[in-house]
Amino acid sequence: MSGEFSMHVFVYGTLRRGGANDINRLEPPPLWVGVSQVPGRLFSLGDFPAIELGRWGIVVGEVYAISPALEEVLDRIEGIAPSPDGQYQKDWISVAMGPQSLTCLIYVATPETLAHATPMGTGDWMS
Repeated sequence: MSGEFSMHVFVYGTLRRGGANDINRLEPPPLWVGVSQVPGRLFSLGDFPAIELGRWGIVVGEVYAISPALEEVLDRIEGIAPSPDGQYQKDWISVAMGPQSLTCLIYVATPETLAHATPMGTGDWMS
């Protein structure tokens, strides 16, 4: 990856296209890569989801190339732990994009967050 885009991010909830925090409305803008899925399950936290990675099912999301400046914006939106109200932590996951695999940043729920979350029956927050 070259230029201002230094990493990829996998988004699965309100940051998806059309979501309440649509990543495409943020500055600096990301670069669309495509739709993919990761192993895991979604939990509802009311107005937004949380993900637990693992073999329970499939979670649908979108992949974007982002800049370090946009990563900082995403960190603020997600309230990264250990901030007092932090419900998420950053992790990395390999995401299949056609014949290739991309290493993507992903925001996952902290164990404390999952303890108070409701499992969802779908892996697609936008459905």
